[in-house]
Amino acid sequence: MDLLARREHGRVELTRKLRQRGATDELIEPALDRLAEEGLLSEARYLESFIRYRSGAGYGPARIREELGQRGLDRSDVEQALRDSGVDWAARLRDVWQRKYNGERPADPRARAQQTRFLAYRGFSLDMIGRLLSGRDLCE
Repeated sequence: MDLLARREHGRVELTRKLRQRGATDELIEPALDRLAEEGLLSEARYLESFIRYRSGAGYGPARIREELGQRGLDRSDVEQALRDSGVDWAARLRDVWQRKYNGERPADPRARAQQTRFLAYRGFSLDMIGRLLSGRDLCE
C-alpha cells in the first residue's frame, strides 16, 4: 500500500519491487489480485499516468512505448493508451524543439542531423521531425 500511495504502479513493476523487499510469489499474487479487485491497482490508470508524466517531460510516443514495454506492459494496451491519451504529439514535438533550439531551424545539414538525432532520441518519429524542421508542421 505504501508503494501505491506514492504513485500508480503496473502489476509487473509492483511485483518486482515486492520481490526486492523479500516477499514471496505466494504472498504477492493474492495481494495484487485483491488490490486490483478493490480498484487500488489499475493498469489503465498506470498507463494514463505514465504517458501524461513522460509526455509532459518532453518525450514522444516511441520513447514512451519503449519504456512501458520494458516495464512489462502488454503492447496492445500501451498502443491503446497512447491513442486514448489525447496528447497532441506534433505540438509536444514543437514545444521540445522550441525549448532546446529556440525555434531556429537548422542552417546546414550538420545542424539538421543534430536536431534530428536529439528529437528522435526523445521518441518522435522521423516523419514528424522532418515536417517540423522543413517548416511543414501543422502547429505553426
